[in-house]
Amino acid sequence: MRSLIRPAIQSLLLSDLEKELHPAYRAQQVADWLYRQRVPSFEAMTNLPQQLRTKLTEKFAFEQFEQVRVLGSKDTTQKFLWRLRDGNLVESVLIPASPALYGTRSDRRTICVSTQVGCAYGCKFCASGLEGWTRNLHASEIVQQLIAAESASGENIDNVVFMGMGEPLANFDNLMRAIAIINAPWGLGIGARHITISTSGLAPQIRQLAQNPLQVRLAVSLHGATDEVRERIMPVNRKYNVATLLDACDYYATRKKQRITFEYILINGMNDSDEQARELAKHCARVGAKVNLIPYNTVHGLEWSRPPRVRQERFHSILSDRHIDATLRREKGHDIDAACGQLRLQTVRSDRAAVADSISAS
Repeated sequence: MRSLIRPAIQSLLLSDLEKELHPAYRAQQVADWLYRQRVPSFEAMTNLPQQLRTKLTEKFAFEQFEQVRVLGSKDTTQKFLWRLRDGNLVESVLIPASPALYGTRSDRRTICVSTQVGCAYGCKFCASGLEGWTRNLHASEIVQQLIAAESASGENIDNVVFMGMGEPLANFDNLMRAIAIINAPWGLGIGARHITISTSGLAPQIRQLAQNPLQVRLAVSLHGATDEVRERIMPVNRKYNVATLLDACDYYATRKKQRITFEYILINGMNDSDEQARELAKHCARVGAKVNLIPYNTVHGLEWSRPPRVRQERFHSILSDRHIDATLRREKGHDIDAACGQLRLQTVRSDRAAVADSISAS
């Protein structure tokens, strides 16, 4: 069990490595092996003395994932299911170039990254929380999703969105450490403006993020423009209601150069009314936000559906008529169940059913 409790080397910042390694230049050598050469073990770091490699092996784990499943879409979206060192499963989704995703250029490759095993927030449209919350991911496990996806796909990732399984801001310290590694020149070197944190609306952590100097992007999962509607979709609204959330967004907007994005999943008969569109427009005008409209992505076991195309376009037009910057996204990966948590949920339940069948047969 020792390998499960040793910290992974990929969770360390360069400053941490410099404290661990002497002489200090060894820290840069290790970082180069991890993030440039992408070696699979300490033994592959051939310019380090054998004694140092042995010391690293004894003190640190080397984060690597087992690829359990990968699903490829006809639109080239790929969804990966990874097994962690302790046996838990997490997902990452690699999205093809799309100018509609958080303002990225048309030639960018985006990865949606998980930050927790499961989720405790229970958003009603999402599969991530259907099996509950298990634990936070370590920084190394967050970073490794990018490295493993690049290796598996052969693609260079240059845009990162924290909107996979879990609530990123509920794992704040590990999230920010992972972002530091992803952003650093000695790490993965992805610019802060190409990193987006998506939150269900944890108002205190939004304020905390506003105080961080890094100019990452913030996307807030609103999904309902009034308390009555949002509470039916997102239980977190009972703790941080729309007014509290907007106050936090105001605070963030006054301290950051990047505009906030409101994510709004359109659910048929739930939050797609003209009234909701008009209220959403008011919120956007208040904080200078833009809107990412996402037609609902079917989750097995949930009865909700996406609105008809005409209703989607009507909602979008109400925002546009009020001069709100809104994008109606034709989401990628609908044919491979790319919504958060679906692949893990299917695998966990399938494995559980197989065990039950085995017990019954015996």
